[in-house]
Amino acid sequence: MPPTEGETAPDFEALLCDGETFRSTTLADALGARGGVLVSTGFAFSAIARNWWKQFVRAGWGELDDVSVLGVSRDGPYAQNEFLRWLDEPDFRFFADVNGEVSASFDLLVDRDHMANVSTPWRSAFVLDPEREVRYAFVADDWISPLPREEIEEAVAAL
Repeated sequence: MPPTEGETAPDFEALLCDGETFRSTTLADALGARGGVLVSTGFAFSAIARNWWKQFVRAGWGELDDVSVLGVSRDGPYAQNEFLRWLDEPDFRFFADVNGEVSASFDLLVDRDHMANVSTPWRSAFVLDPEREVRYAFVADDWISPLPREEIEEAVAAL
């Protein structure tokens, strides 16, 4: 079961991409002084990811004081960096979850019907404080629902 409010999110280590480079980084080290927003969208250039992340740019999420905005997708670091350059928001970073280990640590992976041997994470968002305590959790129960952006922003404001 994915982490819920009040629980501590797992501290994974994966390649963290910034649009130019990538380095093996733990979630704990990627969080800002006030915490972070961790958003899983499956694959970087999927229609949903492009839609959601452009909304985050327009909403000013890159300007959240001391709150990291972190994506997780199953793509490799080169695709992640290309997606970040496409977004043109230098404060966003993405974890490359090529083998699904990050998503598995959050218990988000699900096998996809009609996609042999492919699993993707449920689309989700977690607002975490600096100690990785989950202050807000959203896990979609379908593949098309939008993120509750306003609820996420309220949780970030309360950090």
